[in-house]
Amino acid sequence: MPHDLAGVTVAVITVSDRRSAGAAPDTAGPAIADALREAGATTLTAIVPDGVESVRDAVLDARSDGARVIITTGGTGVSPRDLTPEATAPLIERPLPGIPELLRREGAQATPMAAVSRGLAGVTAGPDRALVVNLPGSEGAARDGIATLLPILAHVVGQLDGSDH
Repeated sequence: MPHDLAGVTVAVITVSDRRSAGAAPDTAGPAIADALREAGATTLTAIVPDGVESVRDAVLDARSDGARVIITTGGTGVSPRDLTPEATAPLIERPLPGIPELLRREGAQATPMAAVSRGLAGVTAGPDRALVVNLPGSEGAARDGIATLLPILAHVVGQLDGSDH
C-alpha cells in the first residue's frame, strides 16, 4: 500500500509567531499529523516561532528524535518573518525540486496563492538522513499538501534506506 507509513517517525513542525505564543490555534499542524497517523506513521509535533534559528533547531531536534520525514507548515510566504526556506536550505544536502513543484501545481488548483509559496524539499546530510518538506501554513494548504505528499513518502523513506526503485 503506497500510503503505508507504519514504523516511520514523521515530525510536523508548525512555524508561526502567533501560534507559538498561543494567540491563535494551530489547525494546520494537527491536520497534517492526523493524516500521517491515518497512514500509520508515528508523529512528533512542535510549534515554533518564525525565524531561521527556531526552525533550524526544531528540524535538527526532530532528526535527533528519529524523524525520517520532517514537514514544516508555515513561514513559506513573502512576509518579512517568513524564513522557513532560509532555515531549511542549509540543512538540505540533496534538493528535491520536483516535490515543491508538485505541491505548487496541485495547490494552484485550489488557489492561485499557491504560486507564492517558497517552500523547499530535500534530503538532509549524514547517517540519519531525513526528507524535509516545507508546506504553507494555512489549514487548507496543509491538507492539500499532505494529500499530495502521502503517495510518495513511503517510497522516499525506502530510498533513504537503500531500497530499489
